[in-house]
Amino acid sequence: MADVAAMAGVSSQTVSRVANNRENVDASTRERVLAAMNMLGYRPNTAARALVTGRFGTLGVISFDISAYGNARTFAAITDAAREADLFVNFMGARAQTGAAVRQAFRQLMVQSVDGIILIESQILDTPELRLPSAVPVVFADGDTGHRYANVDIDQAEGTRSVVAHLLGLGHRTVWHVAGPRDSYAARRRAEAWHRSLKDAGAVVPPLLYGDWSAASGYSAGRELAARPEVTAIFAANDQMALGVMRALHEAGRRVPEDVSVTGFDDVPEAAFFPAPLTTVRQDFDAVGRHCVALLLEQIGGETGGETGSRRQASVAPVLVVRESTAAPAG
Repeated sequence: MADVAAMAGVSSQTVSRVANNRENVDASTRERVLAAMNMLGYRPNTAARALVTGRFGTLGVISFDISAYGNARTFAAITDAAREADLFVNFMGARAQTGAAVRQAFRQLMVQSVDGIILIESQILDTPELRLPSAVPVVFADGDTGHRYANVDIDQAEGTRSVVAHLLGLGHRTVWHVAGPRDSYAARRRAEAWHRSLKDAGAVVPPLLYGDWSAASGYSAGRELAARPEVTAIFAANDQMALGVMRALHEAGRRVPEDVSVTGFDDVPEAAFFPAPLTTVRQDFDAVGRHCVALLLEQIGGETGGETGSRRQASVAPVLVVRESTAAPAG
């Protein structure tokens, strides 16, 4: 810092203000300091900064499955938002869907000196209430926190209602549903909203089928549905399962959408290029990730930890994208 100050012709305090993005430095001075930093290869000492500010400039992220499309997109948005805030991100995977595994992941991140933690896609765990260490602020993405912690979620119910209303509006008497796994909050919310939407519309509620988010599980459910001549509309809980359903229908000689309408949920980049471009619900995972970081920084800025002052909820509206995989029923 002394070398940078000497080269830029300023005090060490001015170098510190520039390094910490303080606003009380005029533009020309800031440029001289930044040029000196660049020439000398100066990097702020994060350990020293933490001693002064009490913050480490790092956020922690936990996820059960970072390979899932929504989780991956949310994580990417979190890292982008953190980078813009000049923060680092440490990732920790939770292998088991237990409260103990989540708490262990929290402890491991806290040892790495993080200022706050985001948990992506909170699976249904083995414990009805998840209580986490109160030393750092916490934000959940797509989880059921019981309003104990800040939470950001896409309005799963609204997205599902839009799908059911679209299909019933085309003239289908009911909508069959291939749900996601029973241990997913998102899958449960979509299944509950599907059931409620059909009941509210006075439509028959058919038996529920389950998948595991994979195209293979959608294919398995699709084979069962393809054998039922009364099936004219299918809502799959994600786009990958919708793809599997469409494959099964094709093999059974049932055309999409002439014989059966198929919808998904997510709007993955490939959805528009399915054999029949897929009608689906677009989820703004970028907005979810950015909301998570904003809520976490709000808590960190207020120096709140754990449950204190963190009961804020943010909901992101989904959008129904209508493509060629849905049509009025034959006849």
